[in-house]
Amino acid sequence: MSVRRGQRPARPATRLSWLLCCSALLSPAAGYVIVSSVSWAVTNEVDEELDSASTEEALPALLEDSGSIWQRSFPASAHKEDAHLPPPPGAARARPPPAPPGMFSYRRESGPRLRPGTARFLAHASAWGCLATVSAHEKIPGLPFGNCLPISDGPLNNSTGVPFFYVTPRDPAVADLMKNPMASLLLPESEGEFCRKNIVDPEDPRCARLTLTGQMIAVSPEEVEFAKQAMFSRHPVMRKWPRQYEWFFMKMRIEHIWLQKWYGGVSDISKEDYFKAVPRKA
Repeated sequence: MSVRRGQRPARPATRLSWLLCCSALLSPAAGYVIVSSVSWAVTNEVDEELDSASTEEALPALLEDSGSIWQRSFPASAHKEDAHLPPPPGAARARPPPAPPGMFSYRRESGPRLRPGTARFLAHASAWGCLATVSAHEKIPGLPFGNCLPISDGPLNNSTGVPFFYVTPRDPAVADLMKNPMASLLLPESEGEFCRKNIVDPEDPRCARLTLTGQMIAVSPEEVEFAKQAMFSRHPVMRKWPRQYEWFFMKMRIEHIWLQKWYGGVSDISKEDYFKAVPRKA
């Protein structure tokens, strides 16, 4: 092999390194999976490839379901085939993992006598509620129509249990009530801080909700002054609402009280027990 003057012969090690790099770049990617920390939708083909080409220890993120507060993550070693076998002699016994925060931390209903007080508490603590009416709109006549409205059952130091409203005839719900005054009012406990602090989902049955059903009526002139105190003390901005909308006060004449506070259905509370109860937290 002839070598020109001024040129150095290529070393065998250098050639070998180049050959290895080229073969790595040109070789097919089958059998290898690139795993990132970003979650992506995995198809069946990719899922099979992961099963055949990856190890559990290399994929801890795939063994974790972070979509629910009721589930917790485990290390990949907990999913091995021999995880159910007893530890070897002399090995320290592992303590069970702690329950996730908030799991069953909500105190359970202790008796029917407490439910009226809980219902009164929700009626007094709620600043708004979802009112369901029978629609009078020409496109959906007779169908349920829901609307969220500010409410008050009285000033903070005076709970009546009767929800008051400050409404306008231009509201579709009010138009419905002019044709059919019957309505249902939903008052969820999720409005407050209790469910959030205890990490209870707003839709969890343990996060209480109260439903009042009855007839919506206009407040009489003798009761207008109290209705003003009830609404304006809880919603001061209402005093500045445009007067051209013809605001007026309404209240619900309650006929039925329903409380859901735990698993297993809804409690039917009598009006007598409801109105004589003292508001108490759920």
